[in-house]
Amino acid sequence: LHARIADCRRDAIHKATRTLVNENQVLCVESLNIIGMTRHCSLAKSISDAGWGEFLRQLSYKSQWAGRQLVKVSQWLPSSKMCHGCGHTVETLPLTQRHWHCEGCGQAIDRDINAARNIRTAGLAGLACGATGAGAAA
Repeated sequence: LHARIADCRRDAIHKATRTLVNENQVLCVESLNIIGMTRHCSLAKSISDAGWGEFLRQLSYKSQWAGRQLVKVSQWLPSSKMCHGCGHTVETLPLTQRHWHCEGCGQAIDRDINAARNIRTAGLAGLACGATGAGAAA
């Protein structure tokens, strides 16, 4: 049973990374400290089950094979706490808070979508400034 679950997970990661690489010229990801995150007792199982490290490994080699650029954005970018619209950054934002309102522009913000937009913006800005797309951006 465990081997079957692992095979299904591995297959899903292969399909997702293949689709992302085939449909995008530039892929922007956050360079997370996955090993450090797995040491957090309440998150360790979820992070391990998601296969983030394997996902990034496959995304990296498949983007190289396909001639795509993979840009790694610094994990220290406040991607969740910074409004993608006006740039206002909140001081604190607990992990449990999934939505918030920007004090700068009043926009209702979904934490995950906001982070994705900020990571994309930072990654593309790094490329525009001459980063190689091999992880040197921001």
